[in-house]
Amino acid sequence: MAEELTPETPEAAEEAPVKQRKNGLYPGVSDELAENMTSGWADTELHDLEPIAQASHTAARRAALSARFPGERLVIPAGNLKTRSNDTEYSFRASTEYAYLTGDLTEDGVLVLEPQGDAHEATIYLLPRSNRADGEFWLSGQGELWVGRRHSLTEAAQLLGIPAKDVRELPDQLREATGPVRAVRGHDSGIEAALTDKVTAERDEELRVYLSEARAVKDAFEIGELQKACDSTARGFEDVVRILDKAEATSERYIEGTFFLRARVEGNDIGYGSICAAGPHATTLHWVRNDGQVRSGELLLLDAGVETHTLYTADITRTLPINGRFNDLQRKIYDAVYESQEAGIAAVKPGAKYRDFHDASQRVLAEKLVEWGLIEGPVERVLELGLQRRWTLHGTGHMLGMDVHDCAAARTEAYVDGTLEAGMCLTVEPGLYFQADDLTVPEEYRGIGVRIEDDILVTEDGNRNLSAALPRQADEVEAWMASLKV
Repeated sequence: MAEELTPETPEAAEEAPVKQRKNGLYPGVSDELAENMTSGWADTELHDLEPIAQASHTAARRAALSARFPGERLVIPAGNLKTRSNDTEYSFRASTEYAYLTGDLTEDGVLVLEPQGDAHEATIYLLPRSNRADGEFWLSGQGELWVGRRHSLTEAAQLLGIPAKDVRELPDQLREATGPVRAVRGHDSGIEAALTDKVTAERDEELRVYLSEARAVKDAFEIGELQKACDSTARGFEDVVRILDKAEATSERYIEGTFFLRARVEGNDIGYGSICAAGPHATTLHWVRNDGQVRSGELLLLDAGVETHTLYTADITRTLPINGRFNDLQRKIYDAVYESQEAGIAAVKPGAKYRDFHDASQRVLAEKLVEWGLIEGPVERVLELGLQRRWTLHGTGHMLGMDVHDCAAARTEAYVDGTLEAGMCLTVEPGLYFQADDLTVPEEYRGIGVRIEDDILVTEDGNRNLSAALPRQADEVEAWMASLKV
């Protein structure tokens, strides 16, 4: 990784001499070189750009937001780069609220809705093209010769369907603004500082809650993106099955890297840290260390999702026999989880209570645990006291969308105590987990963890499994794995 000449910001470059890296190899920039770098560059402005695919949808979302908060200035930042170590940054991921309302995914952007009568005028504030006159494009660590070309403000406006202005002018404008303001917090400290005497935590939380609940029902574009994410994820699972022998020779990291390759080739990234849990690691719900052994005869619990270029993620889990065949006990536990998931999926339909699919799944698992003699019945007592949770542990699903746990800030009455509507997308993911040190179960159960998870779209007449490309029934899983090994 090359060393940039100077770490200063573009603003500082205009006001101060070049600040050298402590151990940089060049002592400075000569006047002749500085002058040379200002000219001789081709005009690369892009013309006649078409709006991005979701532009009409983001416009409708902004209109709904405007109607909800008339007469108030609304400020939604994308966020800034975050330092990983010293002078390296994490890969940028725009805030969900900002991406949902704009379709833009670049750092430092801010969407502002200015009240205009009963409506709002939207402006997106972005970093413009790097300035070649003052050297920012090649001297700043975030200049275009270091990190790549940015869209001009004119290009961005054409793509996003929103007038675009220079974000570096925004903090001063916000400091001078009057009237009620709401902002999405936690993404841009500079914008928050400019608004510090104009916002309240209560008003800002109402904005965050609204934007979380607005994402519950997906439009046609979002459903298409979720399907793309599921289809890519299915191909990533196929990739993993094909390399299980290499994972046995190395570790869970081979599985993690294999799936990540698919996510980066077909999407933006993984939607969350991949859980590549082999053997007893499958009993740890969020096992993301992925540094354990992969052994023939044990199970692999793979929970992973591709995030599309528009930031919609799949969230799918399959529990696979590493050698391609379930043994009798593994199959018994797997079949119980499959039956539980089937009951949960059947309960997903418009008009049903959100909790119905969870209750249906948990009942099946409680019945199995009583039947196997692992817990004393009757089943109604087990469910009333939640005794099955020693082995089921988690809720049976969650909303899914631009965040893997989407709509997280929604009011309880609108989410877990709410009613399902067509267009909602959620996971159904029951599991049974017998910890390696659990002395309350027979020894042969210990260290076995099974979860099956699919992404379910609520439709007008029931539901559709967006991740149905991946088999779930035990015999079908074995046949699928065998077909990928030939």
